[in-house]
Amino acid sequence: MPYQTVNPYTNELVKTYPYASETEIDAAIEKSHAAFLKWRTTEFTDRAKVLTRAAQLLRDEKGVFADILTLDMGKITAEALLEVELCADIFDYFAEHGAEFLRDQPLTVKDTSEGTVTIVFEPLGVLYTIEPWNFPYYQVVRVAAAQILAGNTIVLKHAENVPASALAMQKLFDDAGLPAGVFTNLFAPIDATQHILGHPLVRGVALTGSERAGTDVGAAAGKNLKKCTMELGGTDAFIVLDDADIDKTVKWAVMGRHWNAGQVCCSAKRMIVVDAVYDEFMDKYRAGVAALRAGDPRDPETQLAPLSTQKAVDRLADEVKTAVEHGATAETLGEPVPRQGAFFQPTILTNVKPDNPGYQTEFFGPVSMVFRVADENEAVDVANSSRFGLGGSVFTRDLVRGERVARRVETGMVFVNHPTMVKADIPFGGVKNSGFGNELTKFGIREFVTSKVVDVVDIDAPF
Repeated sequence: MPYQTVNPYTNELVKTYPYASETEIDAAIEKSHAAFLKWRTTEFTDRAKVLTRAAQLLRDEKGVFADILTLDMGKITAEALLEVELCADIFDYFAEHGAEFLRDQPLTVKDTSEGTVTIVFEPLGVLYTIEPWNFPYYQVVRVAAAQILAGNTIVLKHAENVPASALAMQKLFDDAGLPAGVFTNLFAPIDATQHILGHPLVRGVALTGSERAGTDVGAAAGKNLKKCTMELGGTDAFIVLDDADIDKTVKWAVMGRHWNAGQVCCSAKRMIVVDAVYDEFMDKYRAGVAALRAGDPRDPETQLAPLSTQKAVDRLADEVKTAVEHGATAETLGEPVPRQGAFFQPTILTNVKPDNPGYQTEFFGPVSMVFRVADENEAVDVANSSRFGLGGSVFTRDLVRGERVARRVETGMVFVNHPTMVKADIPFGGVKNSGFGNELTKFGIREFVTSKVVDVVDIDAPF
């Protein structure tokens, strides 16, 4: 299927874009490399000015940018506006702090005969970024802001259902004054990945996507000795301990599972609730989910958007069906969602046992798995039984206890009394089958730079 914008609220085709040919792909890579040779020597202050201008353009035209998100993948307007603002914050953050993160670092050595050693951070070159549709701007900016500031250049392959968002990112960088070739949107087919990663001028790849995509892209990166980072989704645990403030916890649970229509890698997908508060939690959680209003994503009253595509609805329905066929109980909640568009009825799954395929499934939509556990220790065991390890959360009135439990959860990120904290100044990354590497902050910007040793030695040769 070529790149297409299909309005998820109406399932109407808006526009189709052809795939780039292999000749066009090679030309884009070569242009990106030529731009890199100049961009890498550009002063940090000049690179930062581009990011600052991009942030301002986003804020000046936030309604326009937000509307593109709603059209491309159905995001409700309020959430689309928040995504635009978050991207502006990321640009500002790296414009302010990026040079500091890459400042030369003197290294203390054992004795003076070893010379004067300095670590300098140098960009790698052309980076291929493969990004998903659920946060069409944020996912791009999370990598591009840092790596462009570091002196790298970006060739973007966006998801095939958000081409308008990809073009909006290209226009944003162009309008911000980024030199041609430093950021290049490319409507490449997925089967061009092997060819692109085999190109000698491509030096690394950053992927956000599925486990299967991670396996394929990781294999191609390894075969061609290309540096890579992977963010591959998750089944985040939402642990509710016996001393949690249930009213507050339920509100975060409803939001944490259903924002962006439940299409979030780091969201509360598995509610793990201690027996002592399980019944109270479930009664209030059911009521909270049932109260969600589904409808036009441009309507300010809408709380639950359509999924990104009808294909996503069909896949989610199949996954729920499979879980039920293997013993799970499915409970649908709320008023019937609209028949028009790519909507999915909010669903709670219980009695999901470890031998059920659903136990290890990342349900990407408004589907909650709920587990009843005896105590804190069993809650941690269930949390860690997932093959994923992206994010997670722990709810308790005792913050010391919350931090202690959080440290036991095997994920890249854990939040106490909050489902997920997505901010410009907090690093993002997971472990296990959720991938490896970081984005954002100093950890993210250093993923695609070389920590180069420069050692100035002035001693006589031994012979």
